[in-house]
Amino acid sequence: MADALTFSPLASRALIAVSGPDWRGFLQGLITQDVETLKPGEVRFGALLTPQGRLLHDLFVIGRDDGCWLDVAAEHRAAILQRLLMYRLRAKVEIATDDAAVAAAFGAGTPGEGFAVDPRVPELGWRGYGVPVSGDEAAYNAHVLALGLPAPADWGSDRTYPIEANFDLVNGIDFHKGCYVGQETTSRMKRRGQIKNRMLPVVFEGPAPSPGAEILVGDLRAGEVLCGANGRAMALVRLDRIEGAALSVDGRPVRIERPAWLSAALGEEVA
Repeated sequence: MADALTFSPLASRALIAVSGPDWRGFLQGLITQDVETLKPGEVRFGALLTPQGRLLHDLFVIGRDDGCWLDVAAEHRAAILQRLLMYRLRAKVEIATDDAAVAAAFGAGTPGEGFAVDPRVPELGWRGYGVPVSGDEAAYNAHVLALGLPAPADWGSDRTYPIEANFDLVNGIDFHKGCYVGQETTSRMKRRGQIKNRMLPVVFEGPAPSPGAEILVGDLRAGEVLCGANGRAMALVRLDRIEGAALSVDGRPVRIERPAWLSAALGEEVA
């Protein structure tokens, strides 16, 4: 964690306001996170999935007195809005864009009014809404990567399952709520332990390999590089092929690194 409190405006994120008498029931049947017990000012992390259970879009749900905000990727806000309107049918729900600012704060100290705890891992700090701040989003992105957490650029849209992107390890899936779009596949993967791939950080010397570069154990494919920076990147790896193996990418040695929060959450899964 950073030594001092750092603020970062998140221009890559945008808000959708959801309100109306049926807003809780409407979202409850759509997303991976429970909203029935969401309190004003509370933030929860979740996702919108395809009917086949693949990850379409991540989102944060922020409780408000008259409904909620959905904190989504700005580049996908129009598509998410359109999908929500498609599902609305006869539900008494109002859905609209909102131009309030999105921000993050991390490090030592407390950011104050307008911020709420990020529900994923404590080291991420806080997310702020409607509170303009000055700073650099790149600093926040570097902080997320240093913690070994995948980001939207890593999972894309309709490419992977939320459990492969560790949503189950960072409070992104409520396995006790009722049905939602994609729930059957998600629950079955967790229940049967059919988790062959996970997003884990890899470390190396020099610049990051190109996204999509193969991670090899000898000539055997063990995964692929996603996004990263000098010395560090996220990767989608085969859990049964990485333990104790000499890994390489483009002829360069790489190794898997397990942050403390991830090791504790995974337990024996990759022990």
